[in-house]
Formats: sequence, structure tokens, C-alpha cells
Amino acid sequence: MRAQSHKMTVNIDEHASHLMQLKAFFNELDEARITIEKLPREKREQYQLQAINGTLEHIWNNNAFYRAALEEAGFKQPSIDNLGQLASVPLLKKDVIRGDKTKLLCVDPKEIGQVHLTSGTSGKPIYTSYTLADQYVYDLLPKYLELFPETDSDIAAIALPYEFALPGLGFQRLFQFAFGTAILSLGKGGYMAPIDKSLELMKEYQATVLVTTPSYAALLAEESERFGIELGRDICLRRIVLTGEGCSSTFRQRLEKWWGCEVSFFYGSTECGVIAVECKQHNGYHVMDGHVKVEIIDPRTEAPLGYHDIGEIVVTTLLREGMPMVRYRSGDIGYLQKSQCSCGITMDVLHLRGRMENMLTLDGNEYSPFFIEHFLMEIPEVSLWYHFIMSKGRLTIEVEPFRTTLTDEQLEAKVRKHMSDRLGIDCNVEIKRSLPRTFGKANRIYMQ
Repeated sequence: MRAQSHKMTVNIDEHASHLMQLKAFFNELDEARITIEKLPREKREQYQLQAINGTLEHIWNNNAFYRAALEEAGFKQPSIDNLGQLASVPLLKKDVIRGDKTKLLCVDPKEIGQVHLTSGTSGKPIYTSYTLADQYVYDLLPKYLELFPETDSDIAAIALPYEFALPGLGFQRLFQFAFGTAILSLGKGGYMAPIDKSLELMKEYQATVLVTTPSYAALLAEESERFGIELGRDICLRRIVLTGEGCSSTFRQRLEKWWGCEVSFFYGSTECGVIAVECKQHNGYHVMDGHVKVEIIDPRTEAPLGYHDIGEIVVTTLLREGMPMVRYRSGDIGYLQKSQCSCGITMDVLHLRGRMENMLTLDGNEYSPFFIEHFLMEIPEVSLWYHFIMSKGRLTIEVEPFRTTLTDEQLEAKVRKHMSDRLGIDCNVEIKRSLPRTFGKANRIYMQ
């Protein structure tokens, strides 16, 4: 009979990888009791150049697809002299890797510790393979003590999908292994975790942190009233971290008022992991420079853009051995600015504008759905559930009343006037007594 083999022996001192050269950098920061968050730009960029060159050498030696792309772009050796030269590295497009589980794999398949995949709503899924060292060693090297103040005294409720995608398990690993935080693995309304049980568990264990999507945070708040659970008394959160769906600052502010706690935005993806996180100032997302290098490009010409120029977000992972993402076109729109934040974090600030395919064209101008939502959410009589419906260049907004004595006709008129006054657009408004809720990713935009 074959003896069982126990492989869970991941140890940073025993594991051999191109990423091991970066261990000294993070050890030096730990010994100096500082984090990469507040390093001078020059030192941070030195690290990123070293990490990128290590990644380029790794993919050159271990992946035929990446090497062929680099050679076709004129590379004779896998390195760049400065971060400005990163623009000469070929971009990685989603359609090239959809449905192919090995195209980007840079390790022997038996070294894969876990596989995640995207939902595939835009086509075939994208597979992302991690080694155990990716998950339990390298991902935990950079520390962000300003952005993540959690400790072993916290109780974190993770209300994110645990099936297929990264978010649920990714946050669970982060809180457990980086902060020693106890986890309530709620999921999102599945068979074993209906909303009433999730709320009861948060109440029973006095959860201090909730990680979820904007729409599910709204749904939990609504349902708490139905089940007689008072937010701020029965469940007293210190912070909510929102991810998985974008939303406007006014949507966030309404959640803060409802839950009675701070609400922070987290930007990441199944393909690239953590990308950027808000600080307490809530003036954009600080790019997680220890994990990724972020660029902005013109989505049409693919040329790199400077600070304050809006374009497509491109991400290069710095701490991956299993399946690095090099200049990955995210499909998200945003812009970068140098940090002048009063929090003291020196990492660049990213401002998100939504998905490229969700941008709305009205009267010849392009609008982010978050921008339109921002003004809609200023109306207190409108609930957190709405739809933007585009048909023949005309916008119809479906809204649901919220704690109001206004008639449907009065609310319709108020919304139309408010959007015209604040945004300068004339739109149709339809009042719906009850819009559908979802446990999945909320779809608020419909193109007809």
C-alpha cells in the first residue's frame, strides 16, 4: 500500500524560487519597523524593477507563450533597465488566455496548490493557478499596516463567494495568516449560509469586520430589519471592506450610515489578486506596490498614459511563481495620481471609473456608471437598488422607493429634476415597487 505523502511543508527558508531574492528587501523593512506603504518612491521603484526583472526571467525560462511574445517584441534577454521600459513588454489580453489553463503556467503542474477561475460571464473563464508558496509565503511578504489595521482581536465575517473565484478564500488567508484574525466564512447566501443564519452568526460572535460586495452589504442591512437584528447594537462592526463590485462614494456613505461604521473600498481581481485599497481618507485607492505594478494605457492605441489621464488599468503581478500576470489588460477604467495623502502613504493613488463595457454614452459624452450613481444616491427617497437601462442613446433609470411618503409620481419628478440639475442629462424615470435582489454580482446596467 502506497504511503500518504504530506506536502504542506511550505517554508520560506526551504522554498527555492526567483522570488526568494526579494526576501532580503522585506526583511530589511521588518527590521526597520517600516512598511512599503511609506517608503520613498525611489526605494519602492528599485524593488519593483528587481521584482519585474525576476518575473521576466522566470517567464522567459519557464513559459513558451510569454517567451515567444517577448522575442517577437525584440527582447534578446529578459530584463529592462528602468520602469519606463516596461511599456516595451507586450500586453496580455484576456481573449488570448480565456479557456486555456496552461498557457501562462510557469511551474510543473504538480506544483499547483490551488486553481481559481473567473465567472466567464464575458466568455470562457480565465484560469489562475497558484502554488502553495504563492498563497502562503510570497503573498504575505509585503505588509500594509496603515491600510489593514486588523489584529488577532478582530472577528472577520467573509461574505464573498468561496466557489471558483479568489475573493472568499483570498481574504480568509489574508486575515488568518497576516493578522491572526478569526474568520466567519459566510459566503453569499448559499445553501449552507442563508442570510438569517449569517446575521445570527455575526451577532453571536460579535463580528468586527465584514468583507463583502456593495449590493450584499445593502441586502444584509435590509434583511437585518426583517429578522429583528439591530445594526449598531446587535452587530457592532468597526469596518466594512467592499470589493467585487464598484460603487460610488455616496453609495458607500449610505452604507456607512446604515451600518454605523467605516466602509472602505478594496480593488482586486481573481487574475491579479490585490491591486489597490482605500486608506481612511477615502480619496482613492492606494496601489499595493508590494504586490503589483499598475500602469494606465490608452485602450485604443495601447500607449502608456501619464498621471491624471483616464485610460485602461494594466497590472503586472510581482510576487507570483505559478502563473504571473505580466501587463495584464484589466478592462477597468481609471487614472493614477501621485500620493499627497495626509495618511502618509506614499504609494500612488488610483481612481476607478468602472468597466470599459459599462461606460454610458449620453448626448455624445461618455459617463461612468459610478458617476451617475453618485448623483442618484444623493436622493434619500431612492433605495440602494436601481437599474440604468440604455436604449437608442436614451437613459432610463428604474428606481425603488426608500422610506418615503412621496407618491410614485412625485418621486419620479424629483429624480428627473435632480439628475437634470446635477448632471445635466434628461432621462426617463420609472418607479418600481420592488427591484430584484441577487446573491451574485449585481447587474445594474442594461444595454438594449
